[in-house]
Amino acid sequence: MSKTDIATLVKLQEAETQIVHLKEVLYEVEKKKTKLASRLKQFATALKENSEQLEKLEKNCLDSENEIKVVDARIIKSNETLRNVTTNKEYQVLLREVDDNKKRKDALETELLQIMEEREKSQAIVDETTKEYQQLEEQVKAEQNQIEEQTTKDRKLLGEYLESQKEIGASLDPKLLDRFKRISKMNQGSAVAQAQDQVCLGCFMNIPPQLYIEVQRGSKLIFCPQCSRILYYENG
Repeated sequence: MSKTDIATLVKLQEAETQIVHLKEVLYEVEKKKTKLASRLKQFATALKENSEQLEKLEKNCLDSENEIKVVDARIIKSNETLRNVTTNKEYQVLLREVDDNKKRKDALETELLQIMEEREKSQAIVDETTKEYQQLEEQVKAEQNQIEEQTTKDRKLLGEYLESQKEIGASLDPKLLDRFKRISKMNQGSAVAQAQDQVCLGCFMNIPPQLYIEVQRGSKLIFCPQCSRILYYENG
């Protein structure tokens, strides 16, 4: 184990730290993108439901108008038939029929007015929701473009650090590199820590005096007794 190996491990740790950071940044970016997409989807679902309600009311309006036309036709036909009846019994039956149809028509027209009022309110809601959705869609698109622009830079930087990590790691003994990776995994990407004033700056626990002297010498690999990180000492 040489001081060169320790210096190489420090460089490897610097690359590892940046890689962990960038991966976290990209993970948070993906979460934000998902959140934006989910928000837009929720709004789209609400707009769809409002539009479907409007379509239902429009159909109800059309159905009511058609039924009024049918009842109106019955009234006209009954009135025409009244002119040709020959018995009082027939006359009374037709008269009752006309009266019933008129009542039905009145009820249908009242119902139609209520449906039309509901349709008008529903149309206003759909118009407002559509406007808000379009505004949100533009906002989300702008934010996603901004995120994507930054993400592209971060992905490129991550690629550079991964390549650097690979090159630095290639100069180390495979067993030492494997040990570095195991310690890094155990400490969330931190395998090497500076020792200063008899303290490990990775876990901030005290280092025994004799062990600290060994770290200062830098002639062999020294591990923190608490967190197992590889320790190094930096003058000045």
